[in-house]
Amino acid sequence: MSILIFLLILLILVVSHEFGHFIVAKKSGIRVDEFSFGFPPKLFGKKIGETTYNFNLLPLGGYVKIFGENPDQDSIDGPDSSRSFVNKPRYIQAAVLFAGVFMNFLVAWILLSIGFMSGLPTSTGAVPNGAKIENQMLTVTSVVSGSPAEIGGLKTGDKIISLSTTNDSTLLLSSKLEAENVQNFVKSHDGENVEISIIRGKEPMQMTVVPGLSKIGENIMIGISMDTIGILKLPVHKAVWEGLKLNWDITIVTISGFYNLISNALVGEADMSSMTGPVGIVSVVGNAAKFGFVYLLSFTALISINLAVINLIPFPALDGGRLLFLLIEKIKGSRIKPQIANWVNMIGFGLLMLLMAVITYHDIAKLL
Repeated sequence: MSILIFLLILLILVVSHEFGHFIVAKKSGIRVDEFSFGFPPKLFGKKIGETTYNFNLLPLGGYVKIFGENPDQDSIDGPDSSRSFVNKPRYIQAAVLFAGVFMNFLVAWILLSIGFMSGLPTSTGAVPNGAKIENQMLTVTSVVSGSPAEIGGLKTGDKIISLSTTNDSTLLLSSKLEAENVQNFVKSHDGENVEISIIRGKEPMQMTVVPGLSKIGENIMIGISMDTIGILKLPVHKAVWEGLKLNWDITIVTISGFYNLISNALVGEADMSSMTGPVGIVSVVGNAAKFGFVYLLSFTALISINLAVINLIPFPALDGGRLLFLLIEKIKGSRIKPQIANWVNMIGFGLLMLLMAVITYHDIAKLL
């Protein structure tokens, strides 16, 4: 079931991204030869007008084949060269390239807005003025790898109900309890078995953790971050505005994350375990689906924003790389030789596929 949900999410995000390229190219008078979901080999397809629509075997992305995007002699000065991407003004080329990224941001905005209309899990500290938040509960927002919490089975999204120890020293939690109360309880029971009652999705569960010294400093902890989270439901006009704001906030955090990852990679300190490919996303999708439809909407929006940011990276074969080529051409006042541009993009695509293979290997290794 998780795989089917993942494929549906991928279909929505890939089709929306490629549709952005497709529709702007069409409206700009550029010939579009192919619109494909997935990578070859081809499973089935149909030609409508001048464009062939394909569904391919490898559901790891998709593409549109725009006439002249990879320039050759025919697209430069052939009989249909006036409809070639490469012969259009640079501002039109830039619009076509950026349209896919814009669609990913737009889809994320729509999904987050729907989430707020339906009731989106939100931190009590991020509630807009005048809005009411319901069903507030202390929730695990992150779990440190290798920590007592991870060993005990706690996961992100678990709602904490109560803590107790074998000597019946019990702390019952309520909507008013803050994370500090839990931290104080944990510190006072170093080395003891602490029973934590949680709700995961809709299922009540109990976990046992043993607080101990953290890897950083001398603090006694179990290795989780917590926040009081409730359900925020907004009317349409407010939901749209808050959806846009959250979209922006997630985008900034995502850009910062990729910047740090790339910076660390350049000095040989990149942590591959922090990267997740299709195999890893399938398991995360399954967990999100268990928590409910709104969680799945939010996760899909997060993936959409990640796809947008990734595509803006100025790397060959990505939209950002092609936009960089346009900027270089603008500065130098002449076109980059098509042979050079095509080779650089082909090498870039090969490196991206290699990176995908490495990430997939790590995803599979985590499951074994």
